[in-house]
Amino acid sequence: MLTITQLTKEKNLFKVTFSNHETLLVSEDQLVRYRLLKGTEISEEELKELKDNSRFDLGLQESYRYISYQLRSEKEVDTFLKDHELPLTDRRKVIERLKELNLVNDKIYAESYVRTQMRLSGKGPGAIRQQLLQKGIKGATSENALALYTEKEQLAVARHTGAKALRRIHGKSFKETGQKLRQTLMQKGFSKEISDGVVNELLQEKDGEAEMEALTKAGDKLWRRHQGKPLAQRQQKIKQNLYQKGFALDLIQQYLDSKEEVDE
Repeated sequence: MLTITQLTKEKNLFKVTFSNHETLLVSEDQLVRYRLLKGTEISEEELKELKDNSRFDLGLQESYRYISYQLRSEKEVDTFLKDHELPLTDRRKVIERLKELNLVNDKIYAESYVRTQMRLSGKGPGAIRQQLLQKGIKGATSENALALYTEKEQLAVARHTGAKALRRIHGKSFKETGQKLRQTLMQKGFSKEISDGVVNELLQEKDGEAEMEALTKAGDKLWRRHQGKPLAQRQQKIKQNLYQKGFALDLIQQYLDSKEEVDE
């Protein structure tokens, strides 16, 4: 038999010291349930049972604190408990208890997550689906939650995201601007159809003056870069580069003609 020689409180737990100098952290519930008082005798079998229940109980108490700040998925709780070195069997028992109490519910979690991301992240359903997967939410649970993200909502968010991205795109051809804008939206998780529709809305008309200004700026850089080459080779290099950037051939030729006149 072992005897409890000391009880000390540590934050929200109690450290029990036994006559063999072994110590064990227990919750207040266990303290009461097992009547753990100084001087109480306990058998090896009772100590083993206490240890087994202690792991589960401490895992449950830690989980209560972890989920008190915000909703958590089953996978997040499992990772949290694993980081706290709780064995797999006990982790499963803790998660099942939390599910019984409806404190962990992946369906509710997924729906809340999608609504929050729709409102705050500027991302499309594709990106949100990947984020849910990282949190252990997949299959029907994920798709049912993503159904909350209607096409109307997607268009509204994509317009806002696209307008912000457009303000950061400077000095590009009309064509390249559209390509970069479309790429940004698709990387954010919007479908090609949604991305194309928003690009067409935001770039309804080509601004001829702005297009020539962007071409001139890009062309001048290239003109300086290739200044050591013969004129014909210099012009060919610049023409190829500007065409790859999406500028029209007639505007490129107009620019090159103007540079040739200046040089003469």
